[in-house]
Amino acid sequence: MLNSQFTASLQAHAEDKPLLVFLHGFLGAGDDFHTVSKYLPNYNKLFIDLPGHGQSQSIQSTSFSDVCRLIHSTILKCIETQNLSATVPICLVGYSLGARLSMYFLCEYEGADNQLLPLTMAGVVIEGGNFGLCSEHARQDRFANDLAWAHRFKNDDIAEVLGDWYQQPVFSSLNHEQRQDLIAKRSVNLGDKLSHMLMTTSLAHQPNLLPKIQQLRFSNGNRPLYIVGERDTKFTALAQDSNLDFKVIAGAGHNVHKEQPKAFASVLLSYLEQMGLNPKEKLE
Repeated sequence: MLNSQFTASLQAHAEDKPLLVFLHGFLGAGDDFHTVSKYLPNYNKLFIDLPGHGQSQSIQSTSFSDVCRLIHSTILKCIETQNLSATVPICLVGYSLGARLSMYFLCEYEGADNQLLPLTMAGVVIEGGNFGLCSEHARQDRFANDLAWAHRFKNDDIAEVLGDWYQQPVFSSLNHEQRQDLIAKRSVNLGDKLSHMLMTTSLAHQPNLLPKIQQLRFSNGNRPLYIVGERDTKFTALAQDSNLDFKVIAGAGHNVHKEQPKAFASVLLSYLEQMGLNPKEKLE
């Protein structure tokens, strides 16, 4: 089971509302979403530290399915510990790696034969998540790239590696100060643990999930929602070509929830309203 933090709704009767489960990106931790949390006071929220990250850094996993099983058991433990209904609706909110794991959870893992109790899935919000690669050549290239980064995380000074990591095109919207802040915050991670998780969840090992995501419908009729920052040109193009419902957030790059937390929360609240599980709410 993974380390997690539960934040209870400030509303007296939130039984009918979904439990929001937040899954962070590579190098992050569950508390990355705390800037969004304050705009969602009337929801129960679960912030999970993925394997190799945060307070789960000593936990290792072997595959996408293994990580999803850990996420599944962590959600079940939260439901039990907090005395929530066994059928409480779950809405996954995942960023980057967390988004890819959310999609895998719903499209590949959830239907697999396992011994854990099923969850009542009610929605998924995909923030800057890659659906998967379409060709063997692309997968081979990605594997070689991830392997090189994994080697560096395992063997080199982590601050130096992070300095290069945040120079990648996907982070081009960051200014110098933002990069330095991220390097300082992420340097507490253990390089060998990150190396292992990077290879375990490499995009090279992920199937192309887009066809299944496009067909995904929840019991309330809700579809998946894709959120992307306007400055994230790569993932904006992915969203536009996906045939999914998507929202482009102004003034944000790849990490929308960090750069524009209020706008992110506003879109998330609108999505939750579409579930028919809650009255219309306004941001304070």
